[in-house]
Amino acid sequence: MHSNSKSESYAAAGVDITAGYKAVELMKAHIKRTRNEGCLDDVGGFGGCFGLPTGMEEPVLVSGTDGCGTKVKLAILMDKHDTIGIDAVAMCVNDIICCGAKPLFFLDYIACGKNYPEKIAAIVGGVAEGCVQSGAALIGGETAEHPGLMPLEDYDLAGFAVGIVDKKKMIDNSKMKAGDVIIALPSTGIHSNGFSLCRKVFDIDNNNPELYVANEKLGGKTIGETLLTPTRIYVKSILALLEKVDVKGISHITGGGFYENIPRSIPEGLGASIKKSDVRVLPIFDLIAEKGNIPERDMYNTFNMGVGMCVVVSKEDVDTALEILRAGGEDAYVLGDIVESEEQVILN
Repeated sequence: MHSNSKSESYAAAGVDITAGYKAVELMKAHIKRTRNEGCLDDVGGFGGCFGLPTGMEEPVLVSGTDGCGTKVKLAILMDKHDTIGIDAVAMCVNDIICCGAKPLFFLDYIACGKNYPEKIAAIVGGVAEGCVQSGAALIGGETAEHPGLMPLEDYDLAGFAVGIVDKKKMIDNSKMKAGDVIIALPSTGIHSNGFSLCRKVFDIDNNNPELYVANEKLGGKTIGETLLTPTRIYVKSILALLEKVDVKGISHITGGGFYENIPRSIPEGLGASIKKSDVRVLPIFDLIAEKGNIPERDMYNTFNMGVGMCVVVSKEDVDTALEILRAGGEDAYVLGDIVESEEQVILN
């Protein structure tokens, strides 16, 4: 009996399996760059395999997962996909280093309307660069075509990292006391938070032509370029610091800015006293505040304001800490002090 029904296929439904194969081939060179001592050869196929380092008394695995928020929208509009992967890695590894954990490996997940192999490979190239910067191996990932769920040109990117630390070396803020000093590690810009507000302020969703015009306030860079600057990865400079200095607390300044993130590393009864005049605010934040008419408190409660990470050390360790961080490429400076306070962030 003959059927009159139309024959269906995965390709007809909008999923191109051969594009997936091509994307994987293009990714291989990027992935190879990230190999480290834990990578296992010819193991698995459905799971990323990694050998744990030895020599720790009580090894503790520390994991973090995140995406890049709506920064992806800007990457799509600007058709620049080779740095957004750095952001995905940064948001994960910068979190786990706050516990003192060294990143071991990373896995990414890309959902897209349509798999354009060169675009996917560019995204994974950025992920690989973030892994190289943090010393993590890219041991797996997934690219999924979602026709009908999102426009063909759109994609989203997320991932997770796993790190390790000896339990006795985990960051312990119970040793923090009044008189300790807060050191700032500058950010490269917006990093990956507050983009929903940025999109509104700069009318990004309508592809505002201003995004592509050189701006004097931004040192001749365009707003688009400045906003898309990848998140700084602090892992290697923090690991170097942890080898020589007793660090009492680390805060990764992400969504929620100073007011939400700094208290996460400070015990009750203590607070961070910071003079606004000591914060080295980047020009992009002044531009956002001015153009969007955004109150100062809201700025400090949304953005990193030029401070991507804070570390707390004893007063006597400040000079050594600054020296190590600066040797690691951070333009670190003293941001404030730890004081006895019920209010955990005092900005004055």
